[in-house]
Amino acid sequence: MLSIGALRGHLVAARLAGVVATTRETSLRSYRLFAAGDPRALMGVDPCAEWGQRELVALMADKCGVSRDPLCVDGHDVIDPDRTLAGLEAFAGRLRAVVRRGGAVLIGTGHPRPLLGFYAALADALSAAGCVVLTPAQGRCVDITTRFGLRTYNLEYVRGVALVRAADAVGSGREPGAHTHSPLPVRLALAAAAEADGPLPELVIGDHGWVCGAGQLGFEAIGLADTDDPALFVGEAEGVVSVVVPLDDGVRSAYYRPLTRYVLKRACLSQ
Repeated sequence: MLSIGALRGHLVAARLAGVVATTRETSLRSYRLFAAGDPRALMGVDPCAEWGQRELVALMADKCGVSRDPLCVDGHDVIDPDRTLAGLEAFAGRLRAVVRRGGAVLIGTGHPRPLLGFYAALADALSAAGCVVLTPAQGRCVDITTRFGLRTYNLEYVRGVALVRAADAVGSGREPGAHTHSPLPVRLALAAAAEADGPLPELVIGDHGWVCGAGQLGFEAIGLADTDDPALFVGEAEGVVSVVVPLDDGVRSAYYRPLTRYVLKRACLSQ
Protein backbone atom coordinates (compact mmCIF):
# COMPACT_ATOMS: atom_id res chain seq x y z
CA MET A 1 0.00 0.00 0.00
CA LEU A 2 1.23 3.50 -0.81
CA SER A 3 2.06 5.87 2.00
CA ILE A 4 -0.30 8.81 2.50
CA GLY A 5 2.21 11.09 0.81
CA ALA A 6 2.65 8.75 -2.14
CA LEU A 7 -1.10 8.25 -2.49
CA ARG A 8 -1.60 12.00 -2.43
CA GLY A 9 1.01 12.31 -5.17
CA HIS A 10 -0.75 9.62 -7.20
CA LEU A 11 -4.10 11.40 -6.88
CA VAL A 12 -2.59 14.57 -8.35
CA ALA A 13 -0.46 12.84 -11.01
CA ALA A 14 -3.39 10.74 -12.24
CA ARG A 15 -5.67 13.79 -12.09
CA LEU A 16 -8.03 12.04 -9.72
CA ALA A 17 -7.60 15.16 -7.60
CA GLY A 18 -5.78 18.43 -8.04
CA VAL A 19 -6.58 19.83 -11.47
CA VAL A 20 -9.12 17.40 -12.96
CA ALA A 21 -10.60 16.91 -16.40
CA THR A 22 -14.06 18.12 -15.40
CA THR A 23 -14.49 21.69 -16.57
CA ARG A 24 -15.95 24.55 -14.59
CA GLU A 25 -18.55 25.03 -17.31
CA THR A 26 -19.71 21.42 -16.95
CA SER A 27 -19.97 21.72 -13.18
CA LEU A 28 -21.85 25.03 -13.30
CA ARG A 29 -24.29 23.54 -15.79
CA SER A 30 -24.95 20.68 -13.36
CA TYR A 31 -25.48 23.15 -10.52
CA ARG A 32 -28.00 25.09 -12.60
CA LEU A 33 -29.86 21.88 -13.48
CA PHE A 34 -29.89 20.79 -9.84
CA ALA A 35 -31.19 24.18 -8.72
CA ALA A 36 -33.95 23.91 -11.34
CA GLY A 37 -34.97 20.47 -10.05
CA ASP A 38 -33.89 18.57 -13.17
CA PRO A 39 -34.06 14.80 -12.41
CA ARG A 40 -30.84 14.21 -14.32
CA ALA A 41 -28.98 16.32 -11.78
CA LEU A 42 -31.01 15.35 -8.70
CA MET A 43 -30.16 11.63 -9.21
CA GLY A 44 -32.92 10.61 -6.81
CA VAL A 45 -32.23 13.15 -4.05
CA ASP A 46 -35.22 15.15 -2.83
CA PRO A 47 -33.52 18.11 -1.12
CA CYS A 48 -35.08 19.68 1.95
CA ALA A 49 -33.37 23.07 1.60
CA GLU A 50 -33.37 25.52 -1.28
CA TRP A 51 -30.17 25.00 -3.22
CA GLY A 52 -29.51 27.77 -5.72
CA GLN A 53 -26.37 27.95 -7.84
CA ARG A 54 -24.62 30.24 -5.35
CA GLU A 55 -25.31 27.84 -2.46
CA LEU A 56 -24.15 24.87 -4.53
CA VAL A 57 -20.89 26.56 -5.48
CA ALA A 58 -20.24 27.27 -1.79
CA LEU A 59 -21.09 23.69 -0.84
CA MET A 60 -18.84 22.22 -3.53
CA ALA A 61 -16.02 24.53 -2.47
CA ASP A 62 -16.36 23.19 1.07
CA LYS A 63 -16.75 19.54 0.08
CA CYS A 64 -14.37 19.31 -2.90
CA GLY A 65 -12.17 22.38 -2.88
CA VAL A 66 -13.42 23.90 -6.15
CA SER A 67 -13.23 27.65 -6.55
CA ARG A 68 -15.90 29.54 -4.63
CA ASP A 69 -15.41 32.63 -6.83
CA PRO A 70 -18.70 33.27 -8.69
CA LEU A 71 -16.72 34.99 -11.43
CA CYS A 72 -14.78 31.78 -12.14
CA VAL A 73 -16.80 30.32 -15.02
CA ASP A 74 -14.28 28.47 -17.19
CA GLY A 75 -11.17 26.32 -17.05
CA HIS A 76 -10.78 23.03 -15.19
CA ASP A 77 -12.09 22.28 -11.74
CA VAL A 78 -9.76 21.57 -8.84
CA ILE A 79 -10.32 18.93 -6.15
CA ASP A 80 -8.36 19.23 -2.94
CA PRO A 81 -6.47 15.90 -2.61
CA ASP A 82 -6.60 16.16 1.18
CA ARG A 83 -10.40 16.14 0.97
CA THR A 84 -10.16 13.04 -1.22
CA LEU A 85 -7.91 11.33 1.33
CA ALA A 86 -10.29 12.25 4.16
CA GLY A 87 -13.18 10.87 2.14
CA LEU A 88 -11.35 7.59 1.48
CA GLU A 89 -10.66 7.23 5.21
CA ALA A 90 -14.33 7.77 6.06
CA PHE A 91 -15.36 5.40 3.26
CA ALA A 92 -13.09 2.69 4.67
CA GLY A 93 -14.55 3.29 8.12
CA ARG A 94 -18.06 2.49 6.91
CA LEU A 95 -16.75 -0.70 5.28
CA ARG A 96 -15.13 -1.72 8.57
CA ALA A 97 -18.41 -1.14 10.37
CA VAL A 98 -20.49 -3.29 8.03
CA VAL A 99 -17.90 -6.08 8.17
CA ARG A 100 -18.02 -6.08 11.98
CA ARG A 101 -21.78 -6.57 11.77
CA GLY A 102 -21.54 -9.13 8.96
CA GLY A 103 -24.11 -7.03 7.15
CA ALA A 104 -25.42 -7.43 3.64
CA VAL A 105 -24.26 -4.93 1.01
CA LEU A 106 -25.46 -3.79 -2.40
CA ILE A 107 -22.94 -2.36 -4.85
CA GLY A 108 -23.83 -0.59 -8.08
CA THR A 109 -22.34 1.84 -10.54
CA GLY A 110 -23.45 4.26 -13.21
CA HIS A 111 -19.80 4.53 -14.32
CA PRO A 112 -18.95 0.91 -15.16
CA ARG A 113 -16.16 1.52 -17.64
CA PRO A 114 -13.77 3.29 -15.23
CA LEU A 115 -15.06 2.12 -11.85
CA LEU A 116 -16.14 -1.51 -12.21
CA GLY A 117 -12.74 -2.79 -11.11
CA PHE A 118 -12.74 -0.64 -7.98
CA TYR A 119 -16.16 -1.84 -6.88
CA ALA A 120 -15.55 -5.47 -7.87
CA ALA A 121 -12.48 -5.60 -5.63
CA LEU A 122 -14.61 -4.31 -2.76
CA ALA A 123 -17.27 -6.93 -3.49
CA ASP A 124 -14.68 -9.71 -3.48
CA ALA A 125 -13.16 -8.55 -0.20
CA LEU A 126 -16.50 -7.99 1.54
CA SER A 127 -17.72 -11.42 0.47
CA ALA A 128 -14.52 -13.06 1.72
CA ALA A 129 -15.00 -11.27 5.06
CA GLY A 130 -18.45 -12.78 5.51
CA CYS A 131 -20.73 -10.06 4.15
CA VAL A 132 -23.52 -11.06 1.78
CA VAL A 133 -23.14 -9.21 -1.52
CA LEU A 134 -26.70 -8.92 -2.81
CA THR A 135 -27.70 -9.31 -6.47
CA PRO A 136 -31.47 -8.65 -6.54
CA ALA A 137 -33.46 -8.11 -9.76
CA GLN A 138 -30.81 -9.76 -11.93
CA GLY A 139 -31.84 -9.52 -15.57
CA ARG A 140 -34.90 -7.35 -15.01
CA CYS A 141 -35.75 -4.49 -17.34
CA VAL A 142 -35.80 -0.84 -16.38
CA ASP A 143 -36.88 2.06 -18.61
CA ILE A 144 -34.69 5.15 -18.22
CA THR A 145 -35.22 8.54 -19.82
CA THR A 146 -32.05 9.68 -21.58
CA ARG A 147 -31.19 12.63 -23.80
CA PHE A 148 -32.11 10.32 -26.69
CA GLY A 149 -35.54 9.51 -25.25
CA LEU A 150 -36.84 6.55 -23.27
CA ARG A 151 -34.49 3.56 -23.43
CA THR A 152 -34.86 0.05 -22.02
CA TYR A 153 -31.95 -1.37 -20.04
CA ASN A 154 -31.33 -4.67 -18.27
CA LEU A 155 -30.00 -4.79 -14.73
CA GLU A 156 -26.98 -7.08 -14.62
CA TYR A 157 -24.30 -7.99 -12.08
CA VAL A 158 -20.62 -8.36 -12.91
CA ARG A 159 -18.49 -9.75 -10.06
CA GLY A 160 -21.16 -8.67 -7.61
CA VAL A 161 -21.48 -5.12 -8.98
CA ALA A 162 -24.77 -3.95 -10.46
CA LEU A 163 -24.85 -2.03 -13.72
CA VAL A 164 -27.24 -1.56 -16.60
CA ARG A 165 -26.80 -2.52 -20.21
CA ALA A 166 -28.90 -1.47 -23.14
CA ALA A 167 -31.37 -4.28 -23.85
CA ASP A 168 -30.06 -4.73 -27.39
CA ALA A 169 -26.46 -4.91 -26.15
CA VAL A 170 -26.87 -7.68 -23.57
CA GLY A 171 -24.86 -10.73 -24.53
CA SER A 172 -22.94 -8.88 -27.23
CA GLY A 173 -19.70 -9.11 -25.25
CA ARG A 174 -18.81 -5.58 -26.31
CA GLU A 175 -20.83 -3.39 -23.96
CA PRO A 176 -19.24 -2.91 -20.51
CA GLY A 177 -22.38 -1.23 -19.20
CA ALA A 178 -24.11 2.08 -19.66
CA HIS A 179 -23.28 5.39 -18.06
CA THR A 180 -26.33 6.54 -16.12
CA HIS A 181 -27.31 8.97 -13.36
CA SER A 182 -30.72 7.40 -12.83
CA PRO A 183 -31.90 6.18 -9.39
CA LEU A 184 -34.34 3.76 -11.05
CA PRO A 185 -31.94 0.78 -11.10
CA VAL A 186 -31.31 0.93 -7.34
CA ARG A 187 -35.02 1.37 -6.65
CA LEU A 188 -35.71 -1.73 -8.75
CA ALA A 189 -33.00 -3.70 -6.94
CA LEU A 190 -34.17 -2.67 -3.47
CA ALA A 191 -37.80 -3.42 -4.29
CA ALA A 192 -36.81 -6.88 -5.55
CA ALA A 193 -34.79 -7.54 -2.39
CA ALA A 194 -37.80 -6.60 -0.26
CA GLU A 195 -40.15 -8.76 -2.35
CA ALA A 196 -37.84 -11.75 -1.97
CA ASP A 197 -38.19 -11.49 1.81
CA GLY A 198 -34.42 -11.91 2.13
CA PRO A 199 -31.84 -9.59 3.67
CA LEU A 200 -31.90 -5.91 2.81
CA PRO A 201 -28.59 -4.09 2.44
CA GLU A 202 -27.13 -2.47 5.52
CA LEU A 203 -24.85 -0.51 3.21
CA VAL A 204 -25.17 0.57 -0.42
CA ILE A 205 -21.91 1.40 -2.20
CA GLY A 206 -21.57 3.13 -5.55
CA ASP A 207 -22.04 6.43 -7.33
CA HIS A 208 -24.65 8.60 -9.05
CA GLY A 209 -28.22 7.34 -8.66
CA TRP A 210 -27.15 4.21 -6.79
CA VAL A 211 -26.04 6.30 -3.82
CA CYS A 212 -28.63 9.07 -4.03
CA GLY A 213 -31.56 6.76 -4.71
CA ALA A 214 -30.67 4.39 -1.88
CA GLY A 215 -29.92 7.16 0.58
CA GLN A 216 -33.21 8.90 -0.15
CA LEU A 217 -35.01 5.65 0.69
CA GLY A 218 -33.31 5.51 4.09
CA PHE A 219 -30.47 3.08 3.38
CA GLU A 220 -26.96 3.97 4.44
CA ALA A 221 -25.11 4.86 1.26
CA ILE A 222 -21.51 5.77 0.48
CA GLY A 223 -19.84 6.57 -2.80
CA LEU A 224 -17.61 8.49 -5.14
CA ALA A 225 -18.49 11.74 -6.89
CA ASP A 226 -17.00 14.28 -9.27
CA THR A 227 -17.35 18.05 -9.11
CA ASP A 228 -20.29 17.97 -11.53
CA ASP A 229 -22.27 15.60 -9.25
CA PRO A 230 -23.68 18.01 -6.65
CA ALA A 231 -26.53 15.66 -5.71
CA LEU A 232 -24.30 13.36 -3.66
CA PHE A 233 -22.77 16.25 -1.74
CA VAL A 234 -26.18 17.81 -1.08
CA GLY A 235 -27.29 14.38 0.12
CA GLU A 236 -24.30 14.25 2.45
CA ALA A 237 -24.96 17.78 3.71
CA GLU A 238 -28.60 16.91 4.44
CA GLY A 239 -27.82 13.57 6.08
CA VAL A 240 -29.21 11.41 3.28
CA VAL A 241 -25.80 10.11 2.15
CA SER A 242 -23.26 8.89 4.69
CA VAL A 243 -19.92 9.45 2.93
CA VAL A 244 -18.90 10.96 -0.41
CA VAL A 245 -15.34 10.79 -1.73
CA PRO A 246 -14.58 13.72 -4.06
CA LEU A 247 -12.54 12.63 -7.08
CA ASP A 248 -12.63 12.49 -10.85
CA ASP A 249 -14.84 9.49 -11.60
CA GLY A 250 -13.88 9.10 -15.24
CA VAL A 251 -10.14 8.45 -15.50
CA ARG A 252 -8.51 5.18 -16.60
CA SER A 253 -9.62 2.23 -14.49
CA ALA A 254 -6.03 1.32 -13.61
CA TYR A 255 -5.59 4.65 -11.84
CA TYR A 256 -8.06 3.61 -9.14
CA ARG A 257 -6.07 0.53 -8.09
CA PRO A 258 -3.92 2.32 -5.49
CA LEU A 259 -7.14 3.72 -4.00
CA THR A 260 -8.59 0.21 -3.89
CA ARG A 261 -5.55 -1.11 -2.01
CA TYR A 262 -5.63 1.83 0.39
CA VAL A 263 -9.34 1.46 1.18
CA LEU A 264 -9.10 -2.30 1.66
CA LYS A 265 -6.09 -1.89 3.96
CA ARG A 266 -7.76 0.83 6.03
CA ALA A 267 -10.93 -1.27 6.23
CA CYS A 268 -8.87 -4.30 7.39
CA LEU A 269 -9.99 -6.16 4.27
CA SER A 270 -6.65 -6.72 2.55
CA GLN A 271 -6.29 -10.20 1.13
